[in-house]
Amino acid sequence: MSNLYGDYNQKIDYVFKIVLIGDSAVGKSQLLARFARNEFSLDSKATIGVEFQTKTLLVDNRTVKAQIWDTAGQERYRAVTSAYYRGAVGAMLVYDLTKRQSFDHMARWLEELRGHADKNIVIMIIGNKCDLGSLRAVPVEDAQEFAERENLFFMETSALQSTNVESAFMTILTEIYRIISKNTLTANPGTDYGKSQSLKGTRIIVPGQESDSGGKSGGCCMSS
Repeated sequence: MSNLYGDYNQKIDYVFKIVLIGDSAVGKSQLLARFARNEFSLDSKATIGVEFQTKTLLVDNRTVKAQIWDTAGQERYRAVTSAYYRGAVGAMLVYDLTKRQSFDHMARWLEELRGHADKNIVIMIIGNKCDLGSLRAVPVEDAQEFAERENLFFMETSALQSTNVESAFMTILTEIYRIISKNTLTANPGTDYGKSQSLKGTRIIVPGQESDSGGKSGGCCMSS
């Protein structure tokens, strides 16, 4: 990937807030740990309330600080986390592709997100744990259909094997940057971020990941 990590001594050009949402135990914290620190813990504990991490990197030769918020998936924390959607310019809706119920809840999470966040927020749906293909309960086609219907990006990942994790975060960060630069806006809370239509209906094959036009249910893939 051509985007290299930024020098922490560089001036920060943009700060993008991204929220991770979805049911408990789908791997949100593990995705964040893998992206931010390249770590994975087999003894991960449930997130209480909200945690966040930052990572500074280069997007199109601009220094971007990604501020990524990991929200608890348990119902009892929903009221606590709702305020943290405010100011977010990107969101990842994460489900466990071995647990159908976590995918079935995507519509509810999307409704909550759209009710609290800016209406033009960049959204990606993430099917995590694609390393467990033999236990798959959510066909790729189902997720693709949902993503296309709701005009979302879509990618399958494995935090355990680090499959597509960086690609997923870089895709959403690059899309946010593209929107910001196109509209000559600054990344401040409350700014109206125009919604991109540039990749609508376009299937993207992530380098190094085999896939085909039929979207077979065994592979990790991405579309918008």
